Amino acid sequence: QVQLVESGGGLVQAGGSLSVSCAASGLTFRSYAMGWFRQAPGKEREFVAAISRSGGSTYYADSVKGRFTISRDSAKNTLYLQMNSLRPEDTAVYYCAVARNIEAYNWVPRALGDFGFWGQGTQVTVSS
Repeated sequence: QVQLVESGGGLVQAGGSLSVSCAASGLTFRSYAMGWFRQAPGKEREFVAAISRSGGSTYYADSVKGRFTISRDSAKNTLYLQMNSLRPEDTAVYYCAVARNIEAYNWVPRALGDFGFWGQGTQVTVSS
């Protein structure tokens, strides 16, 4: 079955950087677009970033554009999120997700409904 295992979360000071990873198994990783979501306490899960199955197209939420970078390594079946210039409002549990269906090579999912499976998440805490 599909498994997505996030790692790399932790505590960082505002202005710092952190990288989180997502190891995927049970699927043909290179065939699926992937994404990152986050959920802060008392808030709904929100979209952060997504990447096409080719890796050549990406899309970011306005709140992280210019600070976060999503990437993938299909040889390692791993998705990454590099987070720079972190802010206290970035504090959340970060989840990776796989697209519900196999789509066009450069298609980038953007809506919650585009995704079919999520990992269990990794906590990122940014102190002020």
